[in-house]
Amino acid sequence: MITKLLVANRGEIARRVFATCRALGVATVAVHSDADADAPFVADADQAVRLPGNTPAETYLRIDAILDAARRSGADAVHPGYGFLAENAEFAAAVTDAGLTWIGPSAKAIAAMGDKMAAKALLADAGVPMLPTWTDPAEVTAFPVLVKAAAGGGGRGMRIVRDAAGLAEAVAGARREAAAAFGDGTVFIERYVERGRHVEVQIFGDTHGTVVALGVRDCSIQRRHQKIVEEAPGVLPDDVRAALHEAAVAAGRAVDYVGAGTVEFLLAPDGQVHFLEMNTRLQVEHPVTELTTGLDLVRLQLLVAEGEPLPVTTTPPADGHAIEVRLCAEDPAQGFRPATGTLHRFAIPGVAAEFGPARGLRLDSGVVDGSTVSVHYDSMLAKLVAWAPTRTEAARALAGALARAELHGVATNRDLLVRVLRSPEFAAVDVDTGFLDRHPEVFAPLLPAEQLPVAALAAALAGAAARRAAAPVLAGLPSGWRNVPSFPQVTRFTGPGDEELEVRYRLDRTGGLAEWSVSSSDATPAVTVVDATPDRVVLDVDGVRRAFRVHRAGSSVFVDGPDGAASLTELPRLPLPTAELAAGSLLAPLPGAVTRVHVEVGQRVAAGDLLLTLEAMKLEHPVLAPADGVVTELPVPAGGQVETGAVLAVVDPEEDPQ
Repeated sequence: MITKLLVANRGEIARRVFATCRALGVATVAVHSDADADAPFVADADQAVRLPGNTPAETYLRIDAILDAARRSGADAVHPGYGFLAENAEFAAAVTDAGLTWIGPSAKAIAAMGDKMAAKALLADAGVPMLPTWTDPAEVTAFPVLVKAAAGGGGRGMRIVRDAAGLAEAVAGARREAAAAFGDGTVFIERYVERGRHVEVQIFGDTHGTVVALGVRDCSIQRRHQKIVEEAPGVLPDDVRAALHEAAVAAGRAVDYVGAGTVEFLLAPDGQVHFLEMNTRLQVEHPVTELTTGLDLVRLQLLVAEGEPLPVTTTPPADGHAIEVRLCAEDPAQGFRPATGTLHRFAIPGVAAEFGPARGLRLDSGVVDGSTVSVHYDSMLAKLVAWAPTRTEAARALAGALARAELHGVATNRDLLVRVLRSPEFAAVDVDTGFLDRHPEVFAPLLPAEQLPVAALAAALAGAAARRAAAPVLAGLPSGWRNVPSFPQVTRFTGPGDEELEVRYRLDRTGGLAEWSVSSSDATPAVTVVDATPDRVVLDVDGVRRAFRVHRAGSSVFVDGPDGAASLTELPRLPLPTAELAAGSLLAPLPGAVTRVHVEVGQRVAAGDLLLTLEAMKLEHPVLAPADGVVTELPVPAGGQVETGAVLAVVDPEEDPQ
């Protein structure tokens, strides 16, 4: 019997496992890097052991350090979560060799499915259709293709290549990214299917020979080959669903599978099913299966690890519909690059449960108010899941909760998720892995540009109310009131894209808004102030009353309104002088390491040329020339660490190399 469980992972999956352990009466142990010392998952555990360092290689990927943590804490079992060492056969073997209970399939099964090429061969012999696959780039005979990491998942190390000219660089880049994310740079090449749907079957096996399919999930909405919206049950014809169940169970039986696993398939437009891979672990999207089957998959993992038989032996019928979104720290203004910083507020309304069964909204979060989003790990903050009797109701509830959420301090992909869930194509199940490429309209922010001036006015009025509330004298005088009406109150902000917004307004003797304007807007609507406090402003805008929630953290001001959110930075009235950057300076969008420099000082480049590669949050970020010119500065060598805003290169469009 398991009495104390160590989770060899971090973030929301560690918290998820701890939640089930608490319900079962199992003591818990967290391991953490220095960067994660104050993270919520560490506080959730009964005990915690420090892994000195910050990077995954220094901490969560060290088998010896994790086993030592288990020994020191008295843990008798290890759960790998997902990512890091979750699909590492060496780790599974080391855990069992140390006399600990391993929560997962055998090392042999992990090795069999971890070698994705061997897994394809194994299942091809069982009659499962396969896509053409190559290990040698020179043997590729048809395009487009997808370069994939042989170890791990989550979109790391994936590249679509549409012609032979780009194959060599794609393979090299995929190898580097896979090595950084999984410690294994092996890649292979697979035929890429346009408009395919990514569907997968949750399977479970026990030590008594049972392998059962627990339904099909549809995970087709992806960006950078990483799932961002997942749902169960997948909307599929009955014969396709039955074929998927049969193939997935056959895959599990082929390796005597024990524990939770996922068999992933590509459903082509012609209805053909192609095996992709088998993930020998719990998946990020497991909550949608839990909510539609009523099963706690972590509980089942612990039961089968203790030798108990599965309580289900046939596929349970789906109850209702569940949709999950991955809320990530990503900056839409920077092409959805991973974002870092402090979450000043993380609040989602209407959550019925965290990390467990819910008829309504479920939140599995790795962060809370005040959490720091570090550059060292991936960008996922939380998963929000909605269950409802129908798919339409689930999508509507999930979109509504996301739209009303207060997510302050770090840029996120929230607006994108809401627009996807509300799109007519999603409602019609017209989805595939190329959905986002075909629908650029879903990348538009929720807050229309023409409504930003009103949000800025709300921020300015809330700031004035806060200053008035803190005033030691004449607190009853309306804020901003002037004896001489020609002098308005002025507040300056920067908004999306660093656009400057100068809000000018004048109040009358009653505190009403006599006039107002914003520098970025040619025309402003008629506005009446209904109420203005430091954290809530109610305005009548062209006859429609709108309430705005306003939250200030230092100079940052966050405005959440009925049509979307705005993140503003209030500028000082008397700004200090700053150093002027050289024309053509390219700045680091986030902290990271320069892995490669592709050009030299004095070299002429064209717009779009690759200058250098920045690695951050387990992804490679190319830095491209913004215009034709000459490279005049490369201040950071390969291997150098940089902070946000550091100058990476200077390209002078006026410089003459002669």
